[in-house]
Amino acid sequence: MGTTKFIFITGGVVSSLGKGITAASIGLLLKRRGFSVVNQKLDPYLNIDPGTMNPFQHGEVFVTEDGGETDLDLGHYERFTDVALHRYNSTSAGKVYQTILERERAGGYHGGTVQVVPHVTDEIKRRILQATESSPDFIIVEIGGTVGDIEAQPFIEAIRQIRFDAGKENTVFIHLGLLPYLKSCGEVKTKPMQHSVKELLSFGIQPDILVCRCEEKITDAVREKLSLFSNVAVTAIIENRNARSIYEVPLLLEQNGLGSVLCEMFHLGDIKPNLDDWREMVNSYNNPTKEVSIALVGKYIELHDAYLSVIEALTAASIQHNAKLTVGYCNASDITDISVAREKLSGFDGILVPGGFGERGVEGMIIAAQFAREEKIPFFGICLGMQISVIEFARHILSLKDANSTEFDQNTTHPVIDLMPDKLGKQIGGTLRLGLYPCTLLDGSIAQQAYAGKKEVQERHRHRYEFNNAYREQFEQAGMVFSGMNSESNLVEIIELKDHPHFLATQFHPEFTSRPNKPQALFSYFIAHALKTR
Repeated sequence: MGTTKFIFITGGVVSSLGKGITAASIGLLLKRRGFSVVNQKLDPYLNIDPGTMNPFQHGEVFVTEDGGETDLDLGHYERFTDVALHRYNSTSAGKVYQTILERERAGGYHGGTVQVVPHVTDEIKRRILQATESSPDFIIVEIGGTVGDIEAQPFIEAIRQIRFDAGKENTVFIHLGLLPYLKSCGEVKTKPMQHSVKELLSFGIQPDILVCRCEEKITDAVREKLSLFSNVAVTAIIENRNARSIYEVPLLLEQNGLGSVLCEMFHLGDIKPNLDDWREMVNSYNNPTKEVSIALVGKYIELHDAYLSVIEALTAASIQHNAKLTVGYCNASDITDISVAREKLSGFDGILVPGGFGERGVEGMIIAAQFAREEKIPFFGICLGMQISVIEFARHILSLKDANSTEFDQNTTHPVIDLMPDKLGKQIGGTLRLGLYPCTLLDGSIAQQAYAGKKEVQERHRHRYEFNNAYREQFEQAGMVFSGMNSESNLVEIIELKDHPHFLATQFHPEFTSRPNKPQALFSYFIAHALKTR
């Protein structure tokens, strides 16, 4: 197509309306029309990245192939577009200011005054334009928060400047806002969206498209009123009603004309997207023939977004097996002994212990792993889930009563999980083992069967503690199978148990490579075994 084109998505009225899903859906609709796409997220917070942020506040940290710790919306982008993103696809105000201040301290501005305009805005633009290096047809940029947030103003100014530089023919501004339905008067109210658009206009940006989050259908009268007060064509006011699942959103947006409007604005012609397989996947999701229930034993269950990619990976695998997924969220801190585990976890088809950091809830996870091992319930551990499985095995099979991870007990006499030597004494942020690493699979193992006989796979990591190889022979003699290894560093990647139908745990995070229409292999295998328990 030649020149890269830009789509900028802003939000108004309130946050959490689904800008990320909308951005991901646009990426899907354009890719299915034959265009190459790259999604980006701009976050106005001053943290360098979400890596050290509390999951209760920010949800999960999504990890890219090159080790970027990014906003969870990048997970939506990857799952919808099946395009692997990079660390530069997620930019925070913290990264921007850090770069500028380091440059200033090094004399990079030659004694000049450093200002928000042009220096901060130039750095934001540089980071957006970095995605043009791969020459995509479209760069889709979502700005976090809402228009009017003080911290977002430099980002709004930067995208205004990009339109001036790239030209109106190569840029489209989409504004997503809320059209609340007031039951007391039985009306959809446009005033919040009107004020939000006026706020955006005050920063020099005229939206080209309005995406309206709503509970009720938008009438022609509502569209005409919005058009009058926002200077947006009636045909470019797109309804985005609540859907049964996020997977339906691209189909509904296409049905409501968003794809056609974008093609018209960019003078692309009347190109129809190929969405057949996506429709088939949505149909399977909406019409399951079986049921499967998984207990998720974690420490952040009050906020389900903390395990967003895990839930989406379980969902994708369930769709593949035509099963309706029920997830039972179990607070690990509530599991105090094996009888409590039996009370809370009996009746589920499988048990999953996901990743996490810190000591809280760890003992409950260990008991959950013990229950799954003893009762032969399909078990899947991820990252911390693998580490607690190792600790449980050491305590109850190897009789190493105080076995632990040095993350939780620095004085344990049996550190079966220990800090990686190259991470000793380093700061918290950015010191994890991050990104894509190879894993060699053991012939004949459950893992190799799940991966369809492959000899080696690559998966994404986010951790700093590892299995202590000093104990490896002892574990193997007692029945633990090390079915996945990093051949370069001799680090354990996957463990299994002999004489158990499905007890598998990984040090890496397989959930990050799952797609709704292409489930990750280990999740698919886990759900298949969970269904066998019925």
